[in-house]
Amino acid sequence: MKKTIVAVAALLLGTSSVYAEVIAPKNVVYQDGAVSKSLTGVAGDPAAGRKAFLNRKQGNCLACHVNSDMADQPFHGEVGPSLDGVATRWSEAELRGIVSNSKKTFEGTIMPAFYIDSGYNRPLDKFAGKSILTAQQVEDIVAYLMTLKTE
Repeated sequence: MKKTIVAVAALLLGTSSVYAEVIAPKNVVYQDGAVSKSLTGVAGDPAAGRKAFLNRKQGNCLACHVNSDMADQPFHGEVGPSLDGVATRWSEAELRGIVSNSKKTFEGTIMPAFYIDSGYNRPLDKFAGKSILTAQQVEDIVAYLMTLKTE
């Protein structure tokens, strides 16, 4: 019984960051377009980020960006820059800022602001007041982008 209690306590202490407070879109702090603080307090999952990146109803990043890591996927866009080596060009904080709201970094960009919940027109009422991606999806996509380095 004592070992079980100790094991449960260790598990809870080790996972306390899972219950970290999510930063709401209106409270994200940008410094020169970068967001240094995690939006969730939880590390992003690169595998989940890859899925969101690829998902045509979530990130839909391939609609605009070429990414050699996904060469098996059809219809890579050529509107945005190639994301090959993106983690070599940008820091994690800069990528978090770009994914959250690229307009803070690139004036006049057509890239959507994926983590805002106001100041835009959403075609369906059920999406009003909601961001395109959740805070954790932003963190996951950033974690995935951080795997795209060049030597």
